Amino acid sequence: MLDTELDLSTNLFSHIDFAGGAVAAVSGGSDSTALLLLLKHHLDRTAPATRLLAVTIDHGLRSGSAAEAQTVAKLCATLGISHRILTWSGPKPSTGLPAAAREARYRLLAEAAQAEGIGMILTGHTADDQAETVLMRHARDEGQGHAEMAGRGLAGMAPATLYDWREWIVRPLLGLRRAALRDVLRRQNVGWADDPTNIDAAFERPRVRAALACESVEHVEGMLMLAGQAALERRQLGASAADLIDRFASQPAIGLIRLDPCLLSPGDERAAVYALRILLATTGGIAFLPDQARSEALFGRLRAGFLCATLSRTVVDSRRSGIFLRREARGLPAAAAGSILWDGRRRITLNDSSSALLIASLGTAAAKRLATGEGKAPPSLMRAALAAEPALWQAGECLGLPGYGLKSAMVEVRPVVTPFGRFLPSFDLEPARAVAGLIGAAPVPPLPFSGHSAG
Repeated sequence: MLDTELDLSTNLFSHIDFAGGAVAAVSGGSDSTALLLLLKHHLDRTAPATRLLAVTIDHGLRSGSAAEAQTVAKLCATLGISHRILTWSGPKPSTGLPAAAREARYRLLAEAAQAEGIGMILTGHTADDQAETVLMRHARDEGQGHAEMAGRGLAGMAPATLYDWREWIVRPLLGLRRAALRDVLRRQNVGWADDPTNIDAAFERPRVRAALACESVEHVEGMLMLAGQAALERRQLGASAADLIDRFASQPAIGLIRLDPCLLSPGDERAAVYALRILLATTGGIAFLPDQARSEALFGRLRAGFLCATLSRTVVDSRRSGIFLRREARGLPAAAAGSILWDGRRRITLNDSSSALLIASLGTAAAKRLATGEGKAPPSLMRAALAAEPALWQAGECLGLPGYGLKSAMVEVRPVVTPFGRFLPSFDLEPARAVAGLIGAAPVPPLPFSGHSAG
């Protein structure tokens, strides 16, 4: 391999910790194929014993997709790389197909990584993909009148994203243009497949890609610099919000968060509102943060005096003893069996071969019988919060609430940091860690980067 590839692979991968192995997502397109070649070269030189698995997802959406997957398999065999083809089976949605395909792709990649005991997935997203993503988000937010671009969406894709709180998706090629990667492939006499859907104007990303192709190199590079600045601001905002959560938030009972009124003091209002939004979404079990404008209005009302309001399925009850957040009683899930993600807030593992046990909310009557402790929060609020928590039931009888008298080995309940539970960009690591510590969620797996930098 030429010295240029040697230097390139060193710059791309030297900061990544491969001790736990890696899954490379390889579609057969130019970007992912170049990723595979450069990654293989780097590992052969620096860590030849590293477990490397290439995975190709066949979405089954085009007649040629199976043949393209087989081409990748042949390339991997030539390179001595383990390879697996996974197929997205089942019915495909008539609307929202790109989003559904993306979700299926990450799910299958994560399943492959878990099967091998690998905690990191590498993808071939490039600077071109980053520019497209930023433009798409900018257009959506402009159309919806959002004023949040400078803080979040304009940052684009993160260098790493935690999927389902378990596997890190790492994007080492975000600083490279697609043309440079194709030059690598040409020098190595390696071909690639061009997906026709990448130029199908029926989908948003191909339309944005075509528009970007008409822009100058300086324009695209300027946009990427803005994205980098927005990413820095987003990390700084998250760090400030995390500090506020650490200082001013506590959990007097499961499902009940208390905010010290000092959170409302003049100072970094932007970070305080951001912290409030994350806590509202977490308490209510909502995957998306509540609207910025409504959250700012709520923050202003809290400053003005005591109130009781609801936002993102979360009751906000401001009293002299503090500001309390709890899940509202409406819309709780029906009784369910098995291991589930309950109400978006609790990951439940139920070990019951008889299928006689059910998970359902504790309810007001059972909550009134619980000893809630004294002095931590008003007892009425603690019982209201516990009433919305998942309890173990059998034949219509409540067996108890985990952590409050129920010590059954048959059920395990772990809180979930809902807005970051599915996808946690490395930009948002600090507030996610703060909330996880607050509610007793599983710790965030460490970043697979040297020094654990968020990038």
